[in-house]
Amino acid sequence: MPVVLLTVLAGTMVCGAACAGAEGTGNREQGTEVQGTAGAQAAGQRVALDWVVAIVNGDLILESDVDAEARMAAFQPLGERTVATREELIERLIDRDLILQQMRLQPQPPIASTAVDAELAVLRKSIPECAKYDCGTDAGWERFVAAQGFTVEELERRWEQRMEVLRFVEERFRMGIRISQAEIDAYYSATLVPAYRAEKAAAPPEATVADRIREILLQQQVDKLLDDWLTSLRAEGSVRIFKAGEDIHERGREATGR
Repeated sequence: MPVVLLTVLAGTMVCGAACAGAEGTGNREQGTEVQGTAGAQAAGQRVALDWVVAIVNGDLILESDVDAEARMAAFQPLGERTVATREELIERLIDRDLILQQMRLQPQPPIASTAVDAELAVLRKSIPECAKYDCGTDAGWERFVAAQGFTVEELERRWEQRMEVLRFVEERFRMGIRISQAEIDAYYSATLVPAYRAEKAAAPPEATVADRIREILLQQQVDKLLDDWLTSLRAEGSVRIFKAGEDIHERGREATGR
């Protein structure tokens, strides 16, 4: 499982809008087809169908979550982007959901909105594609975010969750890990600058991205510990992945022999 935390942090809330409309139905093991919000149905509006792709200890992951996860790649640090397959995106969402379930058992104070705003302000300056949208302005940033299929508010919620997951993992695994300034300097010159050069863009000053580099290096060091932990969580819990069009009840009958 390569670069576990980097992919786990890629950035979506598991089972978002489509799940919200079906709250109160328990695990909803009623087939892989899930309709949209009850309000839209009552109003006679056209309702898009969604599909359950996995169940993680009772939590649903939907096809719409996989789609959102793919679109969030536009907001990842340059040089850390990879084109993930659908299967890799599902595995990433499963890992993140397992972490979020553990986080619910150990509630932490919310991340301050000012901290979220500060990270996003840096992000706006460090995405080369943003230049075409004039992301230095709020209107330009909103256009860029909308082009990825999100609202600014949705992105802020997703980024806040990303920061919460990172904080949880750091507190659990970093135990004595220290990132030196020399390591930050080396990553900036050997990885970040060449990545921007390949995009024919000027790299941001090191001081403005030092915190993000430190985060990436920390993630790399805790990756093995996190991988082992996620493997044990999968073994101890219940994780089921469904093929496209596979009926949940049919899968259950195959498992029980009934």
